[in-house]
Amino acid sequence: MPDEAPGRLTVHVLDTARGCPAVDLGLSLYRLDGDARELLATRHTNKDGRCDAPLLFGDALLPGRYEIVFGIASWRAARGEAEAGFYDLIPIRFRIADAAAHYHIPLLLSPFGYTTYRGT
Repeated sequence: MPDEAPGRLTVHVLDTARGCPAVDLGLSLYRLDGDARELLATRHTNKDGRCDAPLLFGDALLPGRYEIVFGIASWRAARGEAEAGFYDLIPIRFRIADAAAHYHIPLLLSPFGYTTYRGT
């Protein structure tokens, strides 16, 4: 099962201003190679603020540089909050060193700030 497999990349997005998961937030995952970006996946978060499956897992998770771009402005606009908040897109760049490890990226959102870290 992908959620239990070693070597996976997952996300979790919480709307800290409202105290709830960021539901139906669009995101795109890219592999970076120098100045080139290769789109690997586009997803939306579920009712828990997570994606239904890992963004990458198993043989698809390779050592290297990656970027996840969260579509904040379009998410807020879909909720009727087009003028709320400061951020349009939130890109997070990171490195995968061990393809057998679990890489978890939480994103904590508020209208005028955000926090992210490598979770477990």
